[in-house]
Amino acid sequence: MARKKKKSTKNSKMRHLITNLNPRSPVSEQYRTVRTNIQFSSVDNLLQAILVTSAGPGDGKSMTTANLAVVYAQQGKRVLLIDADMRKPTMHYTFRLDNLKGLSNVLVGESPLTETIAPSDVDNLDVLSCGPIPPNPSELLASEKMARTIEEARNIYDVILFDTPPVLAVTDAQVLANLCDGSLLVARSKQTEYEAAQNAIQALQAGNTKILGTILNDMTKKESNYYYYYGS
Repeated sequence: MARKKKKSTKNSKMRHLITNLNPRSPVSEQYRTVRTNIQFSSVDNLLQAILVTSAGPGDGKSMTTANLAVVYAQQGKRVLLIDADMRKPTMHYTFRLDNLKGLSNVLVGESPLTETIAPSDVDNLDVLSCGPIPPNPSELLASEKMARTIEEARNIYDVILFDTPPVLAVTDAQVLANLCDGSLLVARSKQTEYEAAQNAIQALQAGNTKILGTILNDMTKKESNYYYYYGS
């Protein structure tokens, strides 16, 4: 693990990882419910590589992915969180890491996977940040090197979570979904339009992927306990 974590700062985005800061909160419990439902959604098939996306920007997919990674790690699973949003990466901010090396370096052959992954502050959770933003994200994600990288990660980790760009904005999520065991769609209450969510699901289904379900977030406390999960 080559990279050092930056020192913690008062304004760090790490404060938003509720599952790490307050594991007993109602929101954290809902993330554990999501984790359980994912595990039960495919009893006969191994769900090791899971993609998380949304219909459009601002739906909360990146923070959802990060918190899911934490609750999997808290279960004792060895987890790798990969920032595959090579257009607007955020995971290096969330986990207080530098972004000098990352997925893009691995895919162009500049850095081995095991030397590019960084440990997080959460036990059992490692992070592969985006790295320098490339001019051709879709081509890199569709490359044979990406497929080999995922296979290498499968031999090391129990769970691999991918944060990807919104599925209706670019083709990145569709390309990567074909290499994963299942996909989750994140929608934001009172923001994500029903038609956009349906179009996003259809776009994912056009490839060789299993839709595990939809996570609806940012509901008021009166409507629900903030987060809940339902099948697609």
